[in-house]
Amino acid sequence: MTRLIEPQPGILDIALYQGGASHVQGVDNVIKLSSNENPFGAPESAKAAFAKAVHNLHRYPNTDHTSLRKAIGEVHGLDPERIICGVGSDEIIHFLCQAYAGIGDEVIYTEHGFSMYKISARAAGATPVCVPERERVVDIDAILDACTERTKLVFIANPANPTGTMIGQRDIAHLAANLPPQVLLVLDGAYAEFVEGFDGGAALVEARDNVVMTRTFSKIYGLGGVRVGWGYGPKDIIDVLNRVRGPFNLSEAQLAAAEAAVKDRDWVEKCREDNTRLRAWLAEALMELGIPSDTSCANFILARFTDEAEAEACDDFLKSQGIIVRKVAGYGLPNCLRITVGDEASCRRVAHVIGQFKGEQASV
Repeated sequence: MTRLIEPQPGILDIALYQGGASHVQGVDNVIKLSSNENPFGAPESAKAAFAKAVHNLHRYPNTDHTSLRKAIGEVHGLDPERIICGVGSDEIIHFLCQAYAGIGDEVIYTEHGFSMYKISARAAGATPVCVPERERVVDIDAILDACTERTKLVFIANPANPTGTMIGQRDIAHLAANLPPQVLLVLDGAYAEFVEGFDGGAALVEARDNVVMTRTFSKIYGLGGVRVGWGYGPKDIIDVLNRVRGPFNLSEAQLAAAEAAVKDRDWVEKCREDNTRLRAWLAEALMELGIPSDTSCANFILARFTDEAEAEACDDFLKSQGIIVRKVAGYGLPNCLRITVGDEASCRRVAHVIGQFKGEQASV
């Protein structure tokens, strides 16, 4: 009998997401700078809230995330009724594709954009459309030129991953104002908290009916291992997304840790200040070694090497010294390595080891 069970169109075209490596064979103690994690971890308040939640493991969590949404709204000055929470911002991205794109539709993302945009589009049966960037920076005109009557979603990360570059609010507002009427603009603000005074696009969401913003607790809040994200958008769009969201998508422990973290503004400010200082130091140290990088607005540096061979060789040398960074050839950047800004000791260590690598190259 012929087997006729087949997945939906597009599913088998999905390349599995490759997370940052965590281990080096033969090395016990590694410095992991491959996943843009907060080197200082989560605030003590979040740890305490997570630990306290252990007493309610037998209880189902709240289904509408009221307390967390109120806390997010208070901190960011947003309407809690227009906030949706998910398993990282990845799940919000997936909801958007599931709800607003399907077979015959197109989803636009940019040349070096986060790989989940393409994955979620294909999972929904839609066609992902890659638009070129300009020197590793999102090109608004190229996006507008790529829009067709089939376009339903446009994804932009700002600041961007893995480039660290950022475009201004005027450009984003221009894009939102000139998109076809059936297109929803999604502003991925996973790294927004690393930019002093930046709202991640919240004001534009308030001003328009075709913009949604996503955020995460995985980066500056240090909750990558807990997986909580949120989105903010027009009330009717949030209502649609909640209809495809599982009622118990977040556990009691996730909700408690995230609520405590978002309220801990002193921790966020400390982490932002330390990241800004160490990011500038690392970028300058690499530049002195002849390794340029664009001005980063996130918690990583995209180090540019002469070619792919040099980037591969440097990655191998770093691993031999117990340092893990991220190769980004899959993002169209084969001559680059993305290096998370760690604590001061990690930054100094990675600069020292890359200096050794460059010295060995020069002596060959």
